[in-house]
Amino acid sequence: MKTTDYAQALHKEIDQTPAEHLAALLNIVHTFRESVSLKSPLASVEKGLQEALAGEGEDISTLWDGIDVD
Repeated sequence: MKTTDYAQALHKEIDQTPAEHLAALLNIVHTFRESVSLKSPLASVEKGLQEALAGEGEDISTLWDGIDVD
């Protein structure tokens, strides 16, 4: 199926969705798009570095706390 066919099919589904559910549908589509969008590796490294420098990380000694199995 070509991209334009997917877009047409998606538009058809949207047109058939009751108006009271459009906000939920928009939220679903937005969340999906964000979940499949590739983030820049550099941005992830920079964010991690900023968090580490700000002391926002977890102490590694607590990493396994609470997961003991009896």
